[in-house]
Amino acid sequence: MNPNTPSLFERIGGAPVIDELIEAFYVRVLADPLLAPFFHDSPLDRLRAMQKEFFNMALGGPMSYSGKSLAHAHHGRGIRPEHFAHFVRHLLETLKDIGVSDEDADHVIEHINTFANEITGTSY
Repeated sequence: MNPNTPSLFERIGGAPVIDELIEAFYVRVLADPLLAPFFHDSPLDRLRAMQKEFFNMALGGPMSYSGKSLAHAHHGRGIRPEHFAHFVRHLLETLKDIGVSDEDADHVIEHINTFANEITGTSY
């Protein structure tokens, strides 16, 4: 990659857009009867903070992710591929709602899809 080419993190608007994305995204996820039960006992402030770190790191931003490995954090939670797909649909809709271009939204989804096996437990 050309060092002068902006990262996906930069192209979508950096940390302020990641913050907006995560806040709006979890409004959708927590209102979804299929996904909300996965977050029933989760400390939501910590979850949002970890997701902001994760998205920052995953999209080429300067922040490091300090959470557990994705496989460890999601192990035994019963997350199936269809749950992950539903989660990703909400993510795509949220990206578009906050004004991320279709091309960049598709790139974000491509990046997030690389973690599907870790989250659904099909990597171990």
